[in-house]
Amino acid sequence: MIDFRYHLVSLISVFVALAVGIILGAGPLQNAIGDQLTDQVEALRAERTDLRESLVETESELIDQNAYALAAGAELVAGSLEGVTVAVVDAGDAADTLEADVVSQLEAAGARIVAQASLTGAWSSAEDSVLRGTVADGQREHVADAIDEEAGTAEVLGAVLGLAMTEPDPQVPSERSERSVELYELMLRVGLVESRFEPSGPADAVLLLGGAVPEEGATAEAEGAEEPEDVDVVAVVSALQATAEDVVVAGPTTAEGDMVSDVRAAEDVAARVSTVSGTEREVMRLNVPLALAAQIAGEVGQYGFEEDATVVPPAVDLPAPDQDTSGATDGGAGTVGAGDAGGDS
Repeated sequence: MIDFRYHLVSLISVFVALAVGIILGAGPLQNAIGDQLTDQVEALRAERTDLRESLVETESELIDQNAYALAAGAELVAGSLEGVTVAVVDAGDAADTLEADVVSQLEAAGARIVAQASLTGAWSSAEDSVLRGTVADGQREHVADAIDEEAGTAEVLGAVLGLAMTEPDPQVPSERSERSVELYELMLRVGLVESRFEPSGPADAVLLLGGAVPEEGATAEAEGAEEPEDVDVVAVVSALQATAEDVVVAGPTTAEGDMVSDVRAAEDVAARVSTVSGTEREVMRLNVPLALAAQIAGEVGQYGFEEDATVVPPAVDLPAPDQDTSGATDGGAGTVGAGDAGGDS
C-alpha cells in the first residue's frame, strides 16, 4: 500500500512547478516571449502586405497582357476567312452569348455565316435510339456515296449532317443541292436539329461548338446512366468531316469525356479535324477563325493551353474570294425520298 507521504510529495511537486512557471512567465520570460510574438506578427503583416501588392501588380499585368493579346489577335483575325462560308452548329448546349461572340469573331474574320443550328437531345438520349436508327436506316442508301457500307448509325447521321450543311448544287455551286435541302428538312422534321436560321447556301466549313463543362452533380448522374450503344460523338465528327471536309470542333477548357477531349483522343480523327479549347476565355475565342482558316488551308491542329495542344494556330493565306475555289464536291447520289426517313411518325 502506498503511503500518504508519497501523495503529499507529488502534490507539493506539482504546486512548486506551477509556482516556478508563473514566476518565470510573469518575470524574465514574459518580455522575451512577448517580443518574439510581436516580431512574428509584424513579419506576417509585412508579408501579407507584400503579397497583396504583388497580386495587384500581377493582376494589372495580366489585364494589360490580355488587352494586348485581344488587340493583336483582332489584327491577326481580320480578313483570315474573307469570302469563306461557315455553318455554325451548337453540339453541346453552348451559351447563347458564347455562340454570338464566336459568330462575331467569324464575321470579323470576313466569313459569311450561312447557317446556325443546334443538335437536339435526340442525338444522344436513350429514349430516341429507335428514332436515330430509323432515320439512319432510311437514309443509308441516299448517302451511300459518302459512307462505308458497314457504317453505324452515328456515322450515317454525321454524313447526313455534313451533306445537309455543305453540299452545293453541281450546276450552281453557290446554291445548295436538292439532296442538301431535303436532308436538312428531314432532320428538322424528325427533331434531330433545331434551326436558328436555315442554310442560305452551302458552307465551305462547319464549326461544331461544345457547351460548358457539366457540374459535378450532373456528371455523377450522367456516369450512373448507361450511354446508348449507337451514340458515338467521335464517329459523328469523323463522318461529318468526311462529307464536309473542313470541320473544327471548339469547346471549353478540356474535361474528361467532353467533345474536344474525345476527338483529340481519337488519333485518326484528330489527324483530320482541328479542335479549339478554352472558348470560355475571350482571348481563346480568337483561335476559332484562325483554326478554321488553317483547317481550310490543310493545316490540322489542336489549339489551347493543354500540354498536348498548340497555343496559337499558324497564320495562313487563303485564296482570294474572287478566285474560283468551287471545286466543291459533286452532288453525287440523287435526292432523298420523301418517306425514306421513317421519321414522320
